[in-house]
Amino acid sequence: MLRGDITAAIRNAVMHELAEVGYGRLSIEAVARRAGVGKTAIYRRWSNKLEMVLEIVSAVAERSVPMPDTGSFAGDLQLMMFIVSKALQHRIASQIIPDLMAEAARNPKIAETLQRALRTHQQAVGDQIVGQAVTRGELPAGTDANLAVDLMLGPLYWRLAVSRTPIDDDYLENLSTAVMAALKTSRPAQ
Repeated sequence: MLRGDITAAIRNAVMHELAEVGYGRLSIEAVARRAGVGKTAIYRRWSNKLEMVLEIVSAVAERSVPMPDTGSFAGDLQLMMFIVSKALQHRIASQIIPDLMAEAARNPKIAETLQRALRTHQQAVGDQIVGQAVTRGELPAGTDANLAVDLMLGPLYWRLAVSRTPIDDDYLENLSTAVMAALKTSRPAQ
């Protein structure tokens, strides 16, 4: 196997192991076995389990989600909610996210890494979607992008990752309508 192929196999194995057994029970040995490599291949790349998991999960979390530009805030909002809801419902992500959030409560390094990755994503969503809507005159100047992202993504995270309540297209449509109404009447950020 080529070096890049080995790294890709290890990354894939880590994500599958996290989904199956969680961070607490994940082991370097199991990752190596699943990836079809020796433990030394892992230790050449990362010095320990925490470093390996943080780097791999950060890379996945920081991947840029395609930012919609449908020409309207309503379209952008609905498409973003659809993309995020599908990502949160992915069979591997739906297992890993709650487990890592629980680990973050016990491990400050995991908490810091996840917060940094999420802030990066939230900032990008706010800058793009809210920025476009303000430029087009669909939202008032000074709309609080952080509040907008909380309103857009918070309910999805709550329903899909925390309470694990299924959603349908009607939920996404109703949520986007409520978010648009709230943001159109919100006060500008201070």
